[in-house]
Amino acid sequence: MIIGVDIGTSITKASAIFHDGRVGATASMPSELIQLSGGRVEQNLENVLASVASVVREIVSEATEPIEAVALTGQGDGLWLRDEAGRAVRPMISWMDARAADLIERWNRGGASSVSHQIFQLTGSGIFPGCHAALLAWLSVNEPESLRSAAVAGYCVDAIIHNLTGVITVDASDASLPFMDVTKREYVPEALELCGVSQWAHLLPTPTPTGTLFSLNDHGADLLGLPAGTMVTGGPYDLQACGFGSGTTRAGEGTLVVGTTLSCQVLTADRTIIQGADPAGMWLCTPDPDLYLRVMPSMVGTASIDWMMRLFDLTPNALNAILLQSEPGANGVNALPFFSPAGERAPFVDPLARGQFTGMQLRNTRADIIRSLCEGLAFAARHCFDTMGLDGDVAACGGGLQSEEWAHIFADVLGRPLYLPDASAVGSRGAALVAWAALGSPVDDELWRSQRRRIDPDASRSTVYDERYREYRERLESARALWPLGAPRTGMVAE
Repeated sequence: MIIGVDIGTSITKASAIFHDGRVGATASMPSELIQLSGGRVEQNLENVLASVASVVREIVSEATEPIEAVALTGQGDGLWLRDEAGRAVRPMISWMDARAADLIERWNRGGASSVSHQIFQLTGSGIFPGCHAALLAWLSVNEPESLRSAAVAGYCVDAIIHNLTGVITVDASDASLPFMDVTKREYVPEALELCGVSQWAHLLPTPTPTGTLFSLNDHGADLLGLPAGTMVTGGPYDLQACGFGSGTTRAGEGTLVVGTTLSCQVLTADRTIIQGADPAGMWLCTPDPDLYLRVMPSMVGTASIDWMMRLFDLTPNALNAILLQSEPGANGVNALPFFSPAGERAPFVDPLARGQFTGMQLRNTRADIIRSLCEGLAFAARHCFDTMGLDGDVAACGGGLQSEEWAHIFADVLGRPLYLPDASAVGSRGAALVAWAALGSPVDDELWRSQRRRIDPDASRSTVYDERYREYRERLESARALWPLGAPRTGMVAE
């Protein structure tokens, strides 16, 4: 068996993954998310490392078969600055961070000649406040001493590998955004220059070749309670790993991840950057050098639902029951679900994006408002898939789909069946799938795909949602013209 570890934004999970796709013992531990003024969101590396150690040790204590490897996946983007020994030179900056929002707003100006558009044409990546481009540029002006003290500007998963194995590395999926030409797996110097961060290029590690295996050093072995030399793999990062773990392995297929982030993604062999398209989303390298993952990850998914449930003094597990108290269309209530302080990053990038509810009357209930937000997120997902040109099956996973009614809303809005994996820990399963391939024992993906259940769309509800989606797109275009008039600034601008 393999111990799959998924290092999320606020919780770390480990699971025993068996070669036939079964999931055994599972452990989880929260990690601290530090919310600061000005939209800053940070994490403590030692706290995250301790969460990894805790959950792995729990699985080790319950293991019923030999442990072949530890397979790591986790949150992407953000900026995890470390010295040569893997120690943090400052708190880790989360992908949710908004300190560079004003900088992104400036980079977005100028249409096709803007910094954002030029980088998109070079790499296919949209840039947003919580990505390497913006954070490196912000620190270069406001906190250059941190960059001077660092040996590597990496991400979550490679920070953990660094501390467990002593190796400085990065998976190509993490490194894809925002400076890489994924067809060559090389950084693009012009992209670094456009962001004004060329002087920090030495902090970006060379991506690890597909199939690379690491091994626990004495320190890592002591942390995890495993023998030194135990194999370790890192990546792909969680969005891609969730797709593999859900059975999405073939070109044209898509995955919907309804988690903290609402992520829509499509596997494709065509890495054509469309001229004039919104500079949003990203292309990621996959373990197959001829296959790419086109991803549209929004800034918030279940986080906005959790927020709304708290406002109404409801627990998250009450979501399904409350959705059933309102009809499709939410009795006229409409939602634009852009509630992140950092704005939105897919299928458009706008750090000033803000959420809103319209159409409310005295007759509306809390169920209508909550359902409208769930429908708004489903419309956002359809917008992302429409932008990417989805033409295959859609697998779906994530904590939000514990609500059967919300899963049906997604199927009805997309007008497509959803295939839900008959297992938990899909991110860990995806990481384990990649690890077994590296170990020379690839899994039977047909077997894994057979362990899914199908949710079909309801034709009459899909007809209602087709019209509602058209109205959603119209409201979104109107709102985008107004956001610059009312949104407060959240950070300092790098000059």
